[in-house]
Amino acid sequence: MSFKLVMNWIAVSALVIAGGYFVWKFTFRSAYESADYLVVESDGGIQIRDYPELLLVATSMQPGSGGNDGSFGRLFQYISGKNDQNKKVAMTTPVFMETRHDRGPDDRQSKGQMGFVIPRKIAEQKVPGPTNDQVRVRKRPAGRFGVIRFAGNIADQKLADKEVFLRQWLTDHNYKAVGEVELAGYDPPWIPGLFRRNEILIRVE
Repeated sequence: MSFKLVMNWIAVSALVIAGGYFVWKFTFRSAYESADYLVVESDGGIQIRDYPELLLVATSMQPGSGGNDGSFGRLFQYISGKNDQNKKVAMTTPVFMETRHDRGPDDRQSKGQMGFVIPRKIAEQKVPGPTNDQVRVRKRPAGRFGVIRFAGNIADQKLADKEVFLRQWLTDHNYKAVGEVELAGYDPPWIPGLFRRNEILIRVE
């Protein structure tokens, strides 16, 4: 294959990928209701946001599993109608994932949690109750968060590096971080890493 043909193939492939991304961005992703927030400060890929109180349907998650431990499936069953009203609940973005550290009787242990945001209209009415005892409806308190956005597949080292960078930025800008880190994912697994929207959130005073 000649050099010219190779370059043409690369150019066409790039256009197809870019076109697919914009179709996704402006149709599929935009079709989902997204959690409200107000940006109060922005610096490149970092923002300070104010979030209102959100209602989540949540379940436990093994840290680092990304939902592949059955947690995503339990929440998906809930929104698909496996609840006490047999009612379908629209999918929203983002999916919040958090890891908190609790000191158990023997040693320090990590516990994770995954949560879907309940749509506003349903949150204002009677929210369907879970029928799976591993799923519960809970409130995510309102507050201010430092947020850093990044693309790509979620990897432990990438998350650690982004968290360190965000915490240093918060310190440099006189924000006091409180609480554990949260991860927010906006895209399904089949979206290429280059086009995925991920965020790390840290609550601040």
